[in-house]
Amino acid sequence: MAITNGYATLTQIKNYLSISDSTDNDLLEDLIESASRSIDRIANRRFYADAAATARQYRAYSDVFVYVDDISTTTSLVVAVDENGNGTYSKTLTLNTDFIMDPLTASALGRPFTQLTMVSNTEQWPIFPGLTQNGLRPGVQVTAKWGWPSVPDDVTVACLMLTADLYKRKDAPGGVLGLGDLGVIRMSPVGRDVAQIVRVYKKIPIA
Repeated sequence: MAITNGYATLTQIKNYLSISDSTDNDLLEDLIESASRSIDRIANRRFYADAAATARQYRAYSDVFVYVDDISTTTSLVVAVDENGNGTYSKTLTLNTDFIMDPLTASALGRPFTQLTMVSNTEQWPIFPGLTQNGLRPGVQVTAKWGWPSVPDDVTVACLMLTADLYKRKDAPGGVLGLGDLGVIRMSPVGRDVAQIVRVYKKIPIA
């Protein structure tokens, strides 16, 4: 099968494992995709960028800040607000006039934008307080290409490590590699080193 949104390529894993034949190509592609999705779950985010923009809704935490999921680029970005709390996002705001994207250094560092900051003197993010029927409505709609602008190098390394580990386990039932002078030789726990690498990227949910 073809790899979908994988963090390593078939060529990379074959080089990593010193495999020259194509016998296990399909298996390796499956394992790369599995390893990539496991990394997503460890990090509580994903590192591939959407090809097309889609809309998501958010509640503003103040009239100045809106925390959002990872946005890979400002291309195709559209931000609209629900002024009346009726679920209609009828007013579109202008980037760098009404609001800016934060962190300011995201593009330079190859990282995603995670916050919208209002800079307009006349606008603010809508907040609908209280327990009325409109009180819990999200007031901001963001249409964007979600994800990271590119896969970090160490995430690719983590993907290769986990894929290799999973691949070797097909010949190690129960994690047993064989017998040695001191008894059973077992593989190390799956993903321990991978989790160590990926945890620096872990996204903590905002309550």
